[in-house]
Amino acid sequence: MKRLLCLILPLLLIACDDAVWNNPYPASDEGKSILYTAFSGRPKHFDPVQAYSQNEFAVIEQIYYSPLQYHFFKRPYELVPQSAKEMPLVMYLDAQLHPLPEDASASQVAYTIYEIHLREGLKYQPHPALARDEAGQPRYVGLDESDLTGIRKLTDFDETGTRAVTAEDYAYQIKRLAHPDLHSPIFGVMAEYIVGMKEYAETLKAARKRQPEGWIDLNAYPLRGVEVVDASRYRIKVRGKYPQFAYWLAMPFFAPMPWEAERFYAQPGMRERNLSLDWWPIGSGPYYLSENDPNQRMVLTKNPNFSGEFYPSEGEDEDQAAGLLADAGKPLPLVDKVVFTLEKETIPYWNKFLQGWYDSSGIGSDSFDQAVQVSVGGEANVSEEMQRQGITLATSVATSTSYMGFNWLDPVVGGAGGERSRKLRLAIAIAVDFEEFISIFANGRGIAAQSPLPPGIFGYLEDEAGINHYVYDWVNGAPRRKSIAEAKRLLAEAGYPGGVNKKTRQPLVIHLDSTSNGVGDKARLDWLRKQFAEINVQLVIRSTDYNRFQDKVRRGDTQMFYYGWNADYPDPENFLFLLHGPQGKVKFAGENAANYKNPHYDALFEQMKNMDNDDERQRIINQMLEILRHDSPWLFGFHPKEYSLHHAWLFNSKPNNMASNYLKYLRVDAVQRDQQRRRWNQPIRWPLWLAGLLTLLGGFWLWRMLRNRAQGS
Repeated sequence: MKRLLCLILPLLLIACDDAVWNNPYPASDEGKSILYTAFSGRPKHFDPVQAYSQNEFAVIEQIYYSPLQYHFFKRPYELVPQSAKEMPLVMYLDAQLHPLPEDASASQVAYTIYEIHLREGLKYQPHPALARDEAGQPRYVGLDESDLTGIRKLTDFDETGTRAVTAEDYAYQIKRLAHPDLHSPIFGVMAEYIVGMKEYAETLKAARKRQPEGWIDLNAYPLRGVEVVDASRYRIKVRGKYPQFAYWLAMPFFAPMPWEAERFYAQPGMRERNLSLDWWPIGSGPYYLSENDPNQRMVLTKNPNFSGEFYPSEGEDEDQAAGLLADAGKPLPLVDKVVFTLEKETIPYWNKFLQGWYDSSGIGSDSFDQAVQVSVGGEANVSEEMQRQGITLATSVATSTSYMGFNWLDPVVGGAGGERSRKLRLAIAIAVDFEEFISIFANGRGIAAQSPLPPGIFGYLEDEAGINHYVYDWVNGAPRRKSIAEAKRLLAEAGYPGGVNKKTRQPLVIHLDSTSNGVGDKARLDWLRKQFAEINVQLVIRSTDYNRFQDKVRRGDTQMFYYGWNADYPDPENFLFLLHGPQGKVKFAGENAANYKNPHYDALFEQMKNMDNDDERQRIINQMLEILRHDSPWLFGFHPKEYSLHHAWLFNSKPNNMASNYLKYLRVDAVQRDQQRRRWNQPIRWPLWLAGLLTLLGGFWLWRMLRNRAQGS
């Protein structure tokens, strides 16, 4: 009987324990300033020269510290200094290198010089590449395979070091854009602008041929378009007047890179152990990557050498009311650690968020109805269930656009058809009801586009001033899509009364090329056919794989196609160039997939693209948008809305669609989080009590039976 009680007692003690049994984190993390989030797949690149995906930027923008950044609160998006002491000094030169005034026209400017002055106190994270021995010499240089025995991660090195960030480090990183081993995704663009970049790439290729393996010391090869003035100042010389270059300075491509790191990682045996910049970055930002297990989790830890940046003290009017400026003036970052956990499936991620194990979450289609209620007026808010948990909803319109393009080279829908084809395109534009598409297939998460420009981009106009009046009417303070009757009238004027070619007496058939061929896409395609059928036009979907689709677009072997674009930077040029004639996909291999060409539009684009954001630029953009709406080379589609949910203990969250370096602004109330986790994750104990009682009764019965048998014998 004593043995039975010894077996049951631990079970009963567990049942009385107040601990949270399903906690996925160490108990030692309780009460600490840690942010918990998730990732769905291993980022491929952490080297800032190569990284260009959102899941990569979500990590490296916390680590690498570029000269500029986007103001956390202000919209439209505004560039402000980050590692730079002030905004870059911009100087214009003519072809003879004579200085020009600030208001010089783009036609006068042959070169622009950006001078960046770094702020004081910038230092790198602790890293073995910067470790020094007693004599002041690099600690880990000249290593071979035997020296790396037992080394699998950076923390296996006994010593680390740091040093000040210098202008040379920024110049070194710019040189890396042309490195033949790295294949930077922005090299092609930068080679067109940074003076000497193309020639520099050829120089490095020749150096690699002479030295097939190992580290190429870029310090030995000067780049003509980059000048180091002193330890805290450097200059970049670009061709022409290119104000958008400042946006690139807010990306990790232009963050500093210590040459010692490249030398360190180039040593034999390093890459075989995943010891590289793609796995272990080195930066001067608010965090460093202290743990990298892409099959389980990644951890960012506060950089002990980071200082000098403070929480913003100004924002938009509603930011103050929302409490977003309560931490104004506090040193950044506000959270000591960020833990990314691998979550491949959306449902487990969602359930863990509801249990409090993640501080914020997106909303998948499976959980949308549970999370969000949409009012009759279209306003979204969290459901009553979410409100009871103190969960709040943040929404923002993405700086992206999804559209359906007409191939301008096609004889039926293209530019050669003149007014007839234009009216056909407008009829289709009216018939395809994107408001209905957003409601049915995107849970209301989007706004119908009136032009290529999404909200938050200069040139976008609100209300009646910004509507596409060829497709919409302004009724009772809101845009209303024109009627199907109007679309049918335009179709008849185009020569297709009732959807039949007036000359050939054949039904009008339009072909749409798409990569949609999965089970989930069938409903969307059926809906699209129905939209065309509203005006008696037959839509034939030609589905194919992505590579084949791209080939067809490159050859111009399409009639209509479905496409999208995410902004590289928040400037109207980055959207309006998608319809610039010299960017035609077929003739010039550019990004104008519709191959649209209008000489008036092209001339206005050349005038607008390098202008500052002022009234004159807005006036020109208005003219350009009027041309596009008149010609209708696209069905402008919609701009997606991004929804995110946040627990009550997470503070300072404001959507920013142009930057991922927002983690330094976030703050958590760890005490409130621990209390809520305990409340939401209390174990159901009665089965244990019942099991214990049944075990006890069964044991007592067995003991009595054995005792009686012993006495009877």
